[in-house]
Amino acid sequence: MSDLFEEPETGVNAPEFTVTEISGAVKRTIEGSFSRVRVRGEVGRVSKPRSGHLYLDLKDDRSVLSGIIWKGVASKLQTLPEEGMEVIATGKLTTFGGQSKYQMVIEDIAPAGMGALMAMLEKRKALLASEGLFAPERKKPLPYLPEVIGVVTSPSGAVIRDILHRLRDRFPRKVLIWPVAVQGAKCAPEVVNAINGFNAMTPGGALPRPDLLIVARGGGSIEDLWGFNEESVARAAADSEIPLISAVGHETDTTLIDFVSDRRAPTPTAAAEHAVPVRLELLNWVSEQDARLTRALTQAVSQRGQRLRDVARALPKPEALIETASQRLDVATARLDPALRQTVQVKRIALEQRSAPLKGGALMQRVRHEQDRLKVLSGRAAPGLSRSVQQKRQSLDQRIARLRIPVLIQDIERKKEKLNTISRRFSLQGKTQLSKWEAKLDAVTRMHQTLGYKETLKRGYAVVHSDDQVITSKSAAEKATALEIEFHDGRVAFAEEKTKTAAKSVKKPTKPPEQGSLF
Repeated sequence: MSDLFEEPETGVNAPEFTVTEISGAVKRTIEGSFSRVRVRGEVGRVSKPRSGHLYLDLKDDRSVLSGIIWKGVASKLQTLPEEGMEVIATGKLTTFGGQSKYQMVIEDIAPAGMGALMAMLEKRKALLASEGLFAPERKKPLPYLPEVIGVVTSPSGAVIRDILHRLRDRFPRKVLIWPVAVQGAKCAPEVVNAINGFNAMTPGGALPRPDLLIVARGGGSIEDLWGFNEESVARAAADSEIPLISAVGHETDTTLIDFVSDRRAPTPTAAAEHAVPVRLELLNWVSEQDARLTRALTQAVSQRGQRLRDVARALPKPEALIETASQRLDVATARLDPALRQTVQVKRIALEQRSAPLKGGALMQRVRHEQDRLKVLSGRAAPGLSRSVQQKRQSLDQRIARLRIPVLIQDIERKKEKLNTISRRFSLQGKTQLSKWEAKLDAVTRMHQTLGYKETLKRGYAVVHSDDQVITSKSAAEKATALEIEFHDGRVAFAEEKTKTAAKSVKKPTKPPEQGSLF
């Protein structure tokens, strides 16, 4: 190396080098002097071409250092660098002869402390908020009682056990688990694939599509939870068509997915509580509503029946409406015949008075003729008057028929029909309730038979009776005059002599000899 840059001797021509030789010498010099370095700086321009390599600039207030992260190293990084983030990069310096520049090959890069991570998190949060991903109107309501719940978490941790246990206690549901890594470099892509995979399922297919998603993880440091702060995870959660509950970390931990999810739960157990209601409380509520409905139906039927009876009492009877008119007709009919007779008599007297002076032959003959004619007309007047009275009576009957208040009668008929309908419904409801009670009584009867002593007797046991009392001790059996032993298929009676013989045949156990003292 020293020979390459030695000054030529006086009078000797200077040596000539190719560009490649100069570039190689510079490369060996820089790599030999800076084989392993750690550089702290702010990330400037960041680019990622299709090759998968990552190009970036490290800068401070006065200088800029180009850097490159090869594809294999970039895929293993836990946190990818972003513009404006302060980092500590570890690697080696080298040169790139194609552009005559030096650069740093980065083998590891990490944020420079908690402040850098928080700054990057705030930057991502501001970006997503500006796009409206945190808006409350974007959040979807959770289903009241989902049939299938999809859980995105690690299958080997305590989180999934807590969720399943809580769901089993409150309201058992079908659960689909999508295993993912919950920390490290694989966390973010696997969580994104799980959310998109659940949304890609076909409703009603062989594998049911979840009605609700839960993304869960236990507590940890900000580095452990960083996978849920990735922009890809937040966007996947925001684009999910299925309502999503985030339960990452404990109550004090906050990640980006909490802001875009439809509901945030402080713990995985709380996420299960948000997902389903309490089955026992729901059953109690349904029973209470059923009782309220029955009471309301009974009260409504009673009130409407009472109202119908009140209205019926207020209406006049149809016979009462025509009684006065019939009475007036009878009075008029009774007054008509005497009036006609009186009128004829008055006319006859007046005629006799006028005809008295006229006793001449022709006039008398004419008078007699008129008298005869008057008698004929009088004979005809009685049937005519009867017909007229009959016509008046018919006309009066027609008027009375029109006075029967047809609208009111129709309303009464509608009320009767409505009352009959309600009565039929109430009867049907009573029959249904009676059937339920009968089924429950049959079940209790079967349970009573199963738990009764009769079933115990079938397993080889027996009951001893004496004078309709159960014998439960030896002394009671010896005092009894007669015994009956009840088996599952009947009873066997024992007389007094037989009982005493059986009692004498039982030998008392001999008392074992006591061990003598050695002292």
